[in-house]
Amino acid sequence: MKRIFVVEDEPDIASVLVDYLRAAGYAPEHFADGAVALQAALAVPPDLVLLDLMLPGLDGLQVLKGLRERGDLPVVMLTARVEEVDRLIGLELGADDYICKPFSPREVVARVKAVLRRSALPQAARAASGLQLDMQQHKATLDGAALDLTPKEFALLNALAARPGRVFSRGQLLDLVYPDALEASERALDSHVKNLRRKLAAHDARHEWIRSVYGVGFGFEER
Repeated sequence: MKRIFVVEDEPDIASVLVDYLRAAGYAPEHFADGAVALQAALAVPPDLVLLDLMLPGLDGLQVLKGLRERGDLPVVMLTARVEEVDRLIGLELGADDYICKPFSPREVVARVKAVLRRSALPQAARAASGLQLDMQQHKATLDGAALDLTPKEFALLNALAARPGRVFSRGQLLDLVYPDALEASERALDSHVKNLRRKLAAHDARHEWIRSVYGVGFGFEER
C-alpha cells in the first residue's frame, strides 16, 4: 500500500481526505504540524505528500523546501490562495501539482493517482541512463561505479536528474541546493556544475550529462 502523508491543520478537511484515501487503497497518515511532518518524511519517506500551503509555524513552502533538499518525493499542494505568484513559487520549488480549496475529495484521490504514475518516470529515466541515487546514504553511482560527490554536488545532481530535460534557472537551483545559505552565489553554483560535469565525464565522456542553456540555466540530459 502506498503511504500518503496528509499535512493539513484543519481537522475536518484532514479527516475527509484520510477516509477517501484509505477507501482508495492507500495508507494515509495525518500531520497537523509542518515541522513534525517534515521530520517524519525525511526519516522514512512516504510515497507522496499532500501538503497544505497555510500551516501554523513551518508553512507549506518551507516544508516543500526541506523535502526538495533531500530528494524528489512527490508533493501535491493544497491551497486556498489562488494568486498566480503562489502557484509559480511552489512550482519553482518542485511541487508536482496544485489543488485549490474548496475541492472534491474524489478529485484529490484522482490527482494523487496521476502524480504517483508520473513520479515513476524520473526513476525510469535515471535507470535508463545508468544513474542511481541513494537518498538515504547520499551516494550516487553511474553504471555501477561510485561517484565521489560532495553533499552539494549530490543535491544538485538529484535536483536536475529528478526532471530530465527540464531547464532550471540558476535562481531555482540556488533555492533547491542552498535553501538555508544566505550568501550562496551563482559563482558557487557554477563551480559545483563544473565539478559535477567533470566527475560524470570521468565515467562517460561521450555524453553531455548537464546541458547549459545560455541565459536560462542548466538541465539534465538522459543518455
